[in-house]
This record gives sequence, C-alpha cells and structure tokens, in this order.
Amino acid sequence: MSKIRHMPAPLASVRPLAAGQAIDAHRHDEHQIHYAGRGVLTVTTGAGTWIAPGNRALWVPAGTVHAHRAHGALDLHTIGLPASVNPLGLDVPAALTVGPLLRELILACTRDQPPAAEAELPPETERLRAVLLDQLRTSPRGPMHLPMPADPRLAAVCALLHDDPADDRTLAAFGARAGAGERTLSRLFRAELGMTFPQWRTQLRLYHALVLLSEGTSVTTVARRCGWSSPSAFIDVFRRAFGHTPGTHLRD
Repeated sequence: MSKIRHMPAPLASVRPLAAGQAIDAHRHDEHQIHYAGRGVLTVTTGAGTWIAPGNRALWVPAGTVHAHRAHGALDLHTIGLPASVNPLGLDVPAALTVGPLLRELILACTRDQPPAAEAELPPETERLRAVLLDQLRTSPRGPMHLPMPADPRLAAVCALLHDDPADDRTLAAFGARAGAGERTLSRLFRAELGMTFPQWRTQLRLYHALVLLSEGTSVTTVARRCGWSSPSAFIDVFRRAFGHTPGTHLRD
C-alpha cells in the first residue's frame, strides 16, 4: 500500500488525456464523479473495472484505490465532493446513467473552476452543484461494471475471454482448459461475479466494443472481433445496453 498515492481531489476540473494514457493507482479523501466529455473512460479497482462512454458517469467513493485509462482522446471531467456528502449513499463504485440535464450540469460545474479542494465557490456554482446532487440522487445505475474473480480457475476462464472476446466456446470447454467442471464454474460466476457466464461474457464484449469504437473501428469489424454473429445482433445488444446505436456512438 506504500506505493499507492494519496492525492487531494479538485473541486472540479477538466483534464485532457491522450488515447491509451493512464493515471496509476491512487486514492482521495473525497468522493469523486468522473465523466468522459469525449472518448471512453475506464476506472479499475480491486473489485473490477467500470467503463463510461458519453452517457455514463462513474462514482468513486472516498478512500477507494483506483486507476484511470483513456480509450480514444479523452476529456476527463471530475467533480469532488466532501466525504460527508454522499448523494448516492454508496461506499462502492458505480456507473450512473447521464441524461442531457446531468451532462450539462457536469460540464458547467467543471468549466473554469478553482482546482484547489479548499477554494471557495461562487454562489452560482454552489447552486449548480446543489442541482447536480439532486440529479445524481435520481440517476439510474448503469450496468457497466466488469467484475473480476478471485478464484484462480474462474480467473483463467476470464483471462481467456479477455484475450479473445469472440471465443464462443461453451463453459464446459473453457472448464476443460481451466481444470474445473461446468457446474463448478457456473456456481463461481454467480457467487463471485454476481452474474451468469453468458451475462458476464456479454458485459466483457460490450467493454471491448466500447474500447474499439473509441479507436474509430467500424461497427462491422467490432461486431466480428467481439463475437457477435452479425452486425445487426451487435447493434441490438448495444442499443439495449446504452440507449443508442454503435453508429451514433461513433459519430458522437
């Protein structure tokens, strides 16, 4: 833990990150809201990875050791909140759905704000932040958490799929590689990751799809590389997960 940096959280900031640029593991005494004004952001903790395209924000509670990575050119908007102010009532990270109003509030609150945590905010900014907190309290949680396992057999299966998300082998076939039976792995997926094997694989494929789209990869190529049977099947799953098509995501 001695290598984990302790950093003060800004009241609000915008930080451009180049594609692939990372911020290594660190923690803050304050809660943070992270939003990708452009590009795609991933935040990784010991519990897994959260991914945020333009219609998601990430909640990182105070004290959470986490690292960031930019996929595509990223504008990282960050808002810090005192540890005593927790509009979500959460002590674990979460992905939040960002509608048009919440997006504009985040952009407004991070525009030309004082970087120091102790800086005094002007009254109009205080009012904006109050509305922002109200919006956060009612923001739906987005299913963009990719949990990672502790069991070495399950970790071996997950690593194989990370290396090739298009791998369509059955859980029994993966189990033969990992030295575990299908029933054992199925139980571990539910117990450790809180979802079934097909649900986790779909989350993984969506994760990789967002990364590839942020790099400008075509929809057809993303569908093939991430294991969907056709571009239309990919578009359908993507739309249900994010509320818009991958083509719209590419244009945005």
